[in-house]
Amino acid sequence: MNPWEIWTWQGHPAVIVSGPARCAHKPIVNILSCSSHRGIRKPELWEVVLDRADGLDWETLCRCDLLYAVHRQELTERRGLVGFERRERRRSIIRVIVSTFNWGL
Repeated sequence: MNPWEIWTWQGHPAVIVSGPARCAHKPIVNILSCSSHRGIRKPELWEVVLDRADGLDWETLCRCDLLYAVHRQELTERRGLVGFERRERRRSIIRVIVSTFNWGL
């Protein structure tokens, strides 16, 4: 289990946002929950769209306004990766988290 991997949590995709040390050694990791998008509506300011390039079957909204701390056993199936070649996607997620939580410096 590594940062930026996408796993199934409660039947939906979830992006692991914990650092490498926590992912490797701790029983609880931080995730962002996601849900199917399929173009039904525009993403909200706190959402980032993930897609096939991230290993998902269709467009999926990653909700960046709420961090969940979950036991790693709750994550059941590795589904994809917000990959290194997708640095801009990772940056977008980080920007939205910082903005949503008003963590700007």
